[in-house]
Amino acid sequence: MTAPVLSTPAFSLFPQWLPVAAAQPAMSAPWWQWVASTDSLTARLMAAGEPGTFRVRLLRQTIGLPQRDEALALGIAPRRYAWLREVALCVDETPWVVARSVAPLHQLQGKGLGKLGERSLGSWLFQQPDLVRGPLEATVTPPRFTHQQPGLSANSLWGRRSVFEHGGLSLLVQEYFLSTMADALGLPSR
Repeated sequence: MTAPVLSTPAFSLFPQWLPVAAAQPAMSAPWWQWVASTDSLTARLMAAGEPGTFRVRLLRQTIGLPQRDEALALGIAPRRYAWLREVALCVDETPWVVARSVAPLHQLQGKGLGKLGERSLGSWLFQQPDLVRGPLEATVTPPRFTHQQPGLSANSLWGRRSVFEHGGLSLLVQEYFLSTMADALGLPSR
């Protein structure tokens, strides 16, 4: 059996998402520790970035249409409005990860996600006692949403995503690990 081939297109309308286990042969062991982890990424970044200061920089939070692959992952119609949140997870003001979360608009009532501001979504998610995380998928395709952010480099090495289920809410969380994080932690290029 040959390992899956992951290419890095400059820009793709439909990123290539693979089950994380299928991407493992193309991934170094240090990256596997990050991409395949199922605990709180916020907590991992805070620990890895010490003694630096961790913060969430809100890039955009709005109501809009999800990308086609996002709608498919959530099991909703592509032209159905959703809650969209894009953030940079920073250590000492340097973005290490950019993330995009998508949730069907009709499932948001009473969840309080619109009030997160610059608080980590993970700090809310991992406090939910009935939280169920779906399978992880990985990609080498760069994030599509950062091109709209002036001064934010979207040079990502790996991306991952999964759908979280909580109390009738389906929430797609996509996280892209940036080269700035790799450089700061001495991680290999793949």
